[in-house]
Amino acid sequence: MKRKIITIDETKCTGCSQCIPNCPEGAIQIIDGKARLVSDLMCDGLGACMGHCPEGAISIEERDAIAYDEIKVMGNIVKAGTNTIKAHLHHLKSHNQDEYYNQAIDYLKIYNIEIPEETHDVRSLHTGCPGSRSMAFKKVDSDSNHTSNNAESQLSHWPVQMHLIAPQAPHYKNSDLVLAADCVAFAMGNFHSDILKHHTLAIACPKLDENQEVYAEKIKQLVDIAKINTLTVVIMQVPCCCGLLRLAQEALSQASRKITLKSIVIGIHGEIMSENWV
Repeated sequence: MKRKIITIDETKCTGCSQCIPNCPEGAIQIIDGKARLVSDLMCDGLGACMGHCPEGAISIEERDAIAYDEIKVMGNIVKAGTNTIKAHLHHLKSHNQDEYYNQAIDYLKIYNIEIPEETHDVRSLHTGCPGSRSMAFKKVDSDSNHTSNNAESQLSHWPVQMHLIAPQAPHYKNSDLVLAADCVAFAMGNFHSDILKHHTLAIACPKLDENQEVYAEKIKQLVDIAKINTLTVVIMQVPCCCGLLRLAQEALSQASRKITLKSIVIGIHGEIMSENWV
């Protein structure tokens, strides 16, 4: 994917290391006497390090790079202590990075790490795209009197697209997750009642979605950080859909925890063709 990321002019860099403390994400290291960008995954591309380079060796460019991963970054941030956590959260706020900020806060909550006091009320000030904000819904009891002619939705949270979900969001913790191909819910009329009920959800298209290496990493985080109980992969009975099951199997093989995996295949007319634990 193309995104903004820092670039370091080696001819200008003197290796003074003044940029290092101003990159709490851990994306820069001094190697062989020069500052090096060691991880695209860690660089948020916001350029907090730029103003601290006396030689002007750091700039921002737009190029193909692995998507920034706030979860990986927080793993480094918390090791450095409270002041670094506070500085990182302030950095995200000052650049209006609401999605990453909310992911960082959720990470701290999951691991019972104290959130710096001055940031407690910021989550209520979310001003980013509603499509990327993690939120949970209260579901109506399906046994209660329901007068609407519409079938009740069993979706319990938002967002659901794999590029947008935050694996550390509270609603995923200890849940049973359904990973469904995009077409499934359109083909299967009873998807909500027969498959989604009492489950959390993520959706993806194994044929058309780009940067799917991020999906594998997120599945590992759902297993190891959110500690999901089970994973059910629901795909269509078309060849391209098999890639989603393979991606899930590969991610689970790399996760530290072991969980059970179910595969459900849906026909193009909406019928369940097969349902197996794999």
